[in-house]
Amino acid sequence: MTTPTDNIGKASVWLASGTVVSRLLGFLKIMVLAQTIGSVGVGTNAFALANSLPNNVYLIIAGGVLNAILVPHIVRAAKGFDGGASYINKLVTLAIVVLGATTAIAVVLTPVIVTIYSAASSEAGTDGAGLALAIALGYWCMPQILFYGLYTVLGEILNARRMFGPFTWAPILNNVIGILGLILFTVMFGADPNGDATVADWTPDRIAVLGGSTTLGVIAQAAILLVFWKRAGLKFKLDFKWKGVGLRSAGRASVWAFGIMIAAQLTLIVTTNVAYITYDTKLPSLFISTTAWLIFALPHSIITVSITTAHFTRMSEHATAKDFPAVRKDFSEIVRSVCLLITLTMFGMVVLAMPLSKLFVKEDSQLVGMTLVLIANMIWLVFFTIVFVAQRTFYALGDTRTPFFFFLFQYALQAILSVGVGMFVPHEYLVVGLAIAQGVSTLATMPIALGLLRKRIPGGLDGKRVTRTLLQYFFAGAVAAVVGYFVTNLLGGNTPGAFGTANKVTAIIVMSAVGVVMSAIYFAILHFMRSSELKEFAAPIMRRLGR
Repeated sequence: MTTPTDNIGKASVWLASGTVVSRLLGFLKIMVLAQTIGSVGVGTNAFALANSLPNNVYLIIAGGVLNAILVPHIVRAAKGFDGGASYINKLVTLAIVVLGATTAIAVVLTPVIVTIYSAASSEAGTDGAGLALAIALGYWCMPQILFYGLYTVLGEILNARRMFGPFTWAPILNNVIGILGLILFTVMFGADPNGDATVADWTPDRIAVLGGSTTLGVIAQAAILLVFWKRAGLKFKLDFKWKGVGLRSAGRASVWAFGIMIAAQLTLIVTTNVAYITYDTKLPSLFISTTAWLIFALPHSIITVSITTAHFTRMSEHATAKDFPAVRKDFSEIVRSVCLLITLTMFGMVVLAMPLSKLFVKEDSQLVGMTLVLIANMIWLVFFTIVFVAQRTFYALGDTRTPFFFFLFQYALQAILSVGVGMFVPHEYLVVGLAIAQGVSTLATMPIALGLLRKRIPGGLDGKRVTRTLLQYFFAGAVAAVVGYFVTNLLGGNTPGAFGTANKVTAIIVMSAVGVVMSAIYFAILHFMRSSELKEFAAPIMRRLGR
């Protein structure tokens, strides 16, 4: 007999599988991008800035709002006579209107938006040519706002109806189109892996191919989700009758989530400006920072988001029924399940930071900088995960107000630390300092978020069990990391130009070997410590092997 837990486990695996494929293609796209236009230089950083802005603007306007309110409110609306279909049509219609208007305004204001996010470059005495290039690319990238928004709306509606796969697998199409666009760029204009091209070399046709193919991928990512609506029992039609269907309560919930996004983007403006100080040099800058963050986000997306998303609908149902013991159990189960793999990943990626960085950069000077930035990001991964799960638990409870206050603290602290980095840290370590600033602010926020959540759920958070489990994970991970470090050294993975960093193939060989060793040690220690979480994780695998 299939249990709800089995269904969530299958959903988590399905989500994780799609995320793995999507992220691997995403990293392949980054590697192709670095080979096409380089990992440092004015063109690379101009594109990194322009391509990040649609996401930033979208997050300010709607990103956090949609993530905060969609699933809980659709779960509640599903109890209506039509299963929530009318509510969904009105919600999607409203999203199209708001996102469409936002996109149009953002396109018009592209020069202003780019200038805000790169103001520090002019302070550093640059000639403004890189800014003009970023603006030109920005015009091609800004339409992504509408389609990022539609992708989120359509995907979260499918998630709320327990159809998890399309939302996770759709980005694969985006990455495939992006890679094809880069190949077309190389065929038409040639490759520039060292980033030597000047602003004058970036002609309008180059800008159109790079920016246009990137935006086309995002359009396809959103459009493909419409194919799955019939399977979910949905039929969309525009509905502008927004009054009297409960959107007001969703609006109230969205105000605080909107505030979180505003605080996040104000902080991002600060950090982007600091990173962009060195945009026209060969020092680590915005592209290196963005790539390291994407690597950091890989395990978060594959493990944390997949497991949490699969649990979120059930947690929202428990919260709607005010079944707080079940919500507490959901929180504890998510944290313990996620951190089993996240802890191993954190230690593994710190140990293997240099071979991993070799996949994305070419020169040894860039390799060292990328390695330091990646380590500075990765050492905070578990704390970032716990804060994320706490946030989603608040959202399941219908509380977006409390997360606003602890995130306001986090982003204010990060902004202050980032300004300090820009003022006092040497330019070659700017992006390293920014990663540390983000990590420290996340670590400081974690006990605040958990303390507030403990007050919100009668009976607490199953804290003793969670703490004991995390200590087991950290002990096993630390032992595995020590052994992994010596094996990496032995294979030349910690020295630029040695076997482990000679090229991408040898880097993958070293990562594979060390990964197997560290995983074996980590799971063996947890087995001898009789970890119940490991038994639950291994049970379905052992059943399949038994068959």
